[in-house]
Amino acid sequence: MLVSVFSMRKLLLTLPVLAALMASSPASAQNVRLYIFDNGVLQGLSPEAFHFKKEEVAVTDMVCASYLIVHPKGRLLWDSGVIPDSEIEAGHTEKKLGMGTIRATKTLKSQLASVGYEPKDITYFALSHDHFDHTANANAFAGSTWIVQQPERDAMFPDKPAAGTVTAAATYAALKNSKTKILHGEDYDVFGDGTVVIKAAYGHTSGHQVLYVKLARTGPVLLAGDLYHYQEERGTDKTPTFEFNGPQSLASRAAVEAFIKKTGAQLWIEHDPVNFNKQKKAPAFYN
Repeated sequence: MLVSVFSMRKLLLTLPVLAALMASSPASAQNVRLYIFDNGVLQGLSPEAFHFKKEEVAVTDMVCASYLIVHPKGRLLWDSGVIPDSEIEAGHTEKKLGMGTIRATKTLKSQLASVGYEPKDITYFALSHDHFDHTANANAFAGSTWIVQQPERDAMFPDKPAAGTVTAAATYAALKNSKTKILHGEDYDVFGDGTVVIKAAYGHTSGHQVLYVKLARTGPVLLAGDLYHYQEERGTDKTPTFEFNGPQSLASRAAVEAFIKKTGAQLWIEHDPVNFNKQKKAPAFYN
């Protein structure tokens, strides 16, 4: 009896150690979760800006989304919305732009809180690119490690901004002094186990990037940023009229499509309302 009691005590003392080892083991990488946040919509857009006629596109309005990837080794936030939380909280939930109207009613902060996190809890922060509909709350994550392509950072913080340029610089100004991981076109394995990988996809902007997430149940997913805007763009050579480098975008699309074919990943076009409206939103998640 004494032996069994001693053995039980030894086992109980060992359990925390075993739990810690299991939490840091490669197998725990399968516990990756992906949350989708609703950041609003872009309405009244003209498909002609993307070289399409109105009748060639099923849905012309676009959604804005951001994503939280929770991994045993940390958390990565991908993109950050179209209207800053401070403006939404002040009741400014709609803006009219030359290209159309943007609307957002849910703050990113409140959606993070719905899954148990605050901006300070985000380990890594990355933007697919620096356009205003992705950067609205970037300053809130200046305390995270910012992962960015060198040409994108150079464009965001130029030595001498070009005269007359209109950017979203105020929404990401705080990133300039963040702890930063700078990439030069190479794949970046965020947590070191192949489950969350940032891949360069230059062209839409000078340092546009996409995100591959390997999920145990859902399977692999590729968050495409603005590699595409409409489903109808896939398989065509059409790129937006405001593309930084159209031929480079087409080369990036070809490389990403080959990667998708190789891995069997689902391609999630971030602005696509058809797919977005079918997806689970936080606090629900994909794993």
